[in-house]
Amino acid sequence: MLASVLTKTIRDRWLGYVIGGGTLALLLLMGMAVYQDIDISFYNELPDAYRSLVGIPENADIGGLAYGAIYASYGALTLAGLGISAGSAAVAREERFGTLGILLGNPRSRTHIVASKAASMVLLTTLGAGILWGGGLLAPMVLGVDVGGVDVGALVIHMFFNTLFYGFLAMAIGAWTGKTVLASGATVAVMVVSFIAAGLLPLVSGYEDVARAFPWYYFQSGEPIINGVSWADMVVLGAGIAVFAGVALVGVNRRDLRNQAVGVTLIDRLRANPMTRNVFDRLAGSTRVSRVWVKTASEQQGLLVVTAGVMLSMGLLIGPMYSLLDEPLIDLADQFPETMLALFGGGDMSTPEGFYQVETYGLMAPIAVMVATIAIGARALAGEEAAHTMDLLLTNPIRRSVVVLEKAAALVLHGAAVGVGIFIGVALGATLGGLDMSVSNIAATSTLAPLIGILFGALALAVSAATGRIKAAVWIPAGLALVFHVMNALLSINAGIAGWAKLSPFYYYLGSDPLLNGMPWGHAALLVALSAGLIAGSVVLFERRDVRQTG
Repeated sequence: MLASVLTKTIRDRWLGYVIGGGTLALLLLMGMAVYQDIDISFYNELPDAYRSLVGIPENADIGGLAYGAIYASYGALTLAGLGISAGSAAVAREERFGTLGILLGNPRSRTHIVASKAASMVLLTTLGAGILWGGGLLAPMVLGVDVGGVDVGALVIHMFFNTLFYGFLAMAIGAWTGKTVLASGATVAVMVVSFIAAGLLPLVSGYEDVARAFPWYYFQSGEPIINGVSWADMVVLGAGIAVFAGVALVGVNRRDLRNQAVGVTLIDRLRANPMTRNVFDRLAGSTRVSRVWVKTASEQQGLLVVTAGVMLSMGLLIGPMYSLLDEPLIDLADQFPETMLALFGGGDMSTPEGFYQVETYGLMAPIAVMVATIAIGARALAGEEAAHTMDLLLTNPIRRSVVVLEKAAALVLHGAAVGVGIFIGVALGATLGGLDMSVSNIAATSTLAPLIGILFGALALAVSAATGRIKAAVWIPAGLALVFHVMNALLSINAGIAGWAKLSPFYYYLGSDPLLNGMPWGHAALLVALSAGLIAGSVVLFERRDVRQTG
């Protein structure tokens, strides 16, 4: 049982760690290549608050800057997010979908199952950290950059312990409550608050020691990029990991496990209430049909909470951060090559709109939406087949077309939810930073981000319908998204061939500068039409294909 649960969990989750680690390694290579061509001395003139928040050490060289700006901030948050997703699902997700009882029906204890899940999380984190470590060593070799004073291995070890701390915290909450959304949401909140507090409190006179109460402090305070591994800090994080593992073990052994495969949803409660029954009966439709999209949406709730929470937090932080930068940011905007800015979304970084476009909307926003939508699109049909549940679903009086449309509805719902998180974060961040940005333009751009993400999620749904293969449904849209993004960035900066950029869907996302000019309704309509076409194609493909009988 230990081995089977361990290997199944690794099989189910390894791809996310490979994609996350590989993407960050590629971003490191791109960032280091760009930093070679600019004068980076201005970074040492930036406010301490900015450098502290993004993990750039004092007097950083090219290596320290690249590792700090990409690995120590985006990388640490991404890897921790994967850990939270795994930890929150370890016990609570099995319980929610009624599979924990099946596992416990075998001659193995609850302790064995928790140990299996814990071991899988450690091994998966090792996989992700190993990819980052390899990418961190390979990038300077490929570019011929001297990083002799930088210890990337120490930084990755800190990221490893940091990830497991939050992963086991999520596991402990899930083991005691049986609720994936509570486990992931509470842990993301702890991580975000800790990230902000650990970055800013050491800079406030009299509050330096208060930062020690926040776990992110022990990840970054020792500046592992320069000083190597801070084993004292790792002992603190390791102790937290051990405590949370013990709490999870006690929790799952002492608590009565829920017998429901799926908990009572908000719509179920509203339909049961006599005051709202008629309205929500019409909204939900028949019981069997409504449960398809409810089930699909609920399966990815943890991932949705993580992605939306991270984007909300990033938007909230960037506004006040921009207000701290002042003149050094203008110097930064003048030195970054046009090609590099185009890859990150383009825009004048000396303006708040351009800064948000580069830092949030250019890459992070569409990636966040795609994480949510491609996950649903890829597993919507192929996942049901792999889990041997598609036949059971289709034995009900539900047409195949309805199944596809219900799955697509869940995909759109999750994409829109991430867009709402982006909008709230950016709007509040701009307000806190006193940036005087147009709320309607923020809303327009935060609407276009889900539209581009839903488009590639719909492509994942189409591939899932056509092939029944989860991996193909993940890799094909992810690969095409990367190709189209790079194509749009490189073609748009060359006046002679800029017109060809219109072949890329990303042109219709930020090509009209919606943060400055508002909603381009024609572009939005085209993205909606493309998504609708892919969903319609998914219906046709799924109706014509024989459903596989084996995983």
